[in-house]
Amino acid sequence: MSMTSRFKNRLIAKAITRYPSLAQRFITAYEPWESGEAVPWSPLQKPLNDCKLALVTTSGIHHTAQQPFDMQDSDGDPTLRAIDGETITNNYKITHDYYDHSDAEKDLNVIFPLDRLRELQQEGVIGQLADSHYSFMGHIDGRHIATLIGQSAKQVVEKLKQDQVDVVLLTPA
Repeated sequence: MSMTSRFKNRLIAKAITRYPSLAQRFITAYEPWESGEAVPWSPLQKPLNDCKLALVTTSGIHHTAQQPFDMQDSDGDPTLRAIDGETITNNYKITHDYYDHSDAEKDLNVIFPLDRLRELQQEGVIGQLADSHYSFMGHIDGRHIATLIGQSAKQVVEKLKQDQVDVVLLTPA
């Protein structure tokens, strides 16, 4: 994808943020990919205040030392980034051209509410926070959908199971 295309995508993202009627036209024209399968819902097996929680986001956030998401590929980047919950608030970058992240750059909690979750943990609403959280770039299309579902999402599920995470909060962007 050329720099002109990236600039155009960023401009569109800012415009649809500022003008909701324009955003509605984009939403109406969008046709989501559907698997045709039922959503694999799992009810909680224990009270929330006994659960370990992790964040998974499609905001394109990553540590500055990590490889940025590939914005040159018009079908997106189906890879994931592990996020260290202890260091991310002082060490992050957002690589995502398909939404206006100017507010998120001022306050990470807009897209990755770790501070709010820490408050809920201190209040006893949730049991504990996982050390690792996960980030994707939310614009995935075409040939990358199969990679996202067949590889990246499965990797995150396995990591969450290894970390004994009970609840995942998905924060889209």
